[in-house]
Amino acid sequence: MLRGARLARGLGLLARPFSAAAEPAQAATAEEGVQAAITGLRQRLAAGPDLGDFICGSDLAGYSVPAPAPKEKVRKPEWLKREIPGGSAYAGIKSKLRELKLATVCEEAKCPNLGECWQGGEGHAATATIMLMGDTCTRGCRFCAVKTSRAPPPLDPLEPENTAKAVAAWGIDYVVLTSVDRDDLPDFGAAHIAATIQHLKEQTGGRLLVEALVPDFQGNRECVELVAQSGLDVFAHNVETVPRLQSSVRDRRANWEQSLGVLRAAKEAGARVTKTSIMLGCGERPDEVVEALRILRESDVDVVTLGQYQRPTRRHMAVAEYVTPEAFKAYQQVAEELGFLYAASGPMVRSSYRAGELYLKNMIRRQQEQEAAAAAAAGGTAA
Repeated sequence: MLRGARLARGLGLLARPFSAAAEPAQAATAEEGVQAAITGLRQRLAAGPDLGDFICGSDLAGYSVPAPAPKEKVRKPEWLKREIPGGSAYAGIKSKLRELKLATVCEEAKCPNLGECWQGGEGHAATATIMLMGDTCTRGCRFCAVKTSRAPPPLDPLEPENTAKAVAAWGIDYVVLTSVDRDDLPDFGAAHIAATIQHLKEQTGGRLLVEALVPDFQGNRECVELVAQSGLDVFAHNVETVPRLQSSVRDRRANWEQSLGVLRAAKEAGARVTKTSIMLGCGERPDEVVEALRILRESDVDVVTLGQYQRPTRRHMAVAEYVTPEAFKAYQQVAEELGFLYAASGPMVRSSYRAGELYLKNMIRRQQEQEAAAAAAAGGTAA
């Protein structure tokens, strides 16, 4: 386990005042008032808990804003606000998706970044995360807004080809595929996902980089290998939360060890990059998050994202706390110190959010160039 100065540099940030409001905030009437309140609170918290307090979980004052009770009407922290989606790129993607009868996790899971990702801008291509195998899942995780059923509709055999056509028409160079869980299928949908990836590569002449966020396939290694060896560039599977909270957050058929095994098997099967995600605000302790990151890195996971859990409806699991942006920055530093190739950490970050898109794209391209150069050198030596 990472010790000493390196760990302290990352976790030391967790001892600083992170909260923009330690009590239910009153709406500010002017920007000056908001900034003054934040400055004053941070000064009062300057003598707060030290590194040891946070690691032990004995004093978390300033680490987060308590979430309101289920029936309590309190506004969310300012850092969790997002604009209503709109714009020409957003409308164009939505129209194309409807035309080809494709679903997106952006809509089904009520992602707060939908408008930002679909509209694009600031050098980012407009993109959507396609959800394969329909819009109905066989599992019922307490945090997820996707519809559930023991017997979802049958798979659309044209979906892999239609998905490839839609993505190719957008002209983007990086796409994220995700899917519902299909425990009702003999191979849990692995062949369907693999076929979609292969169609995407064919439709774009191999130019398109494909990230696939896949189910656990109930731990079936053959299914994992089928997808890992389908031509994808990033194999992603989410552990969702720390080990202690697995049974209270996820469906009973999912668990930490099974998900960890999927990520290990994917890397052993040849996946170039493996990726996972953790939600914060579910009741986890800081030391549990750090330990989870350590285990993931020791399991050769390359990329990790951390984001704030937000309750999609009143029927879903309540939010335990709103972790502040500063705390997320501290976790990102911890992840980087642990040796992840890339870590995206922030309140609005999601597993398929564009935060790591450009980095992953450049990293994979760089690896491809290195492999090509090595192959050419080997060929020259042989000659």
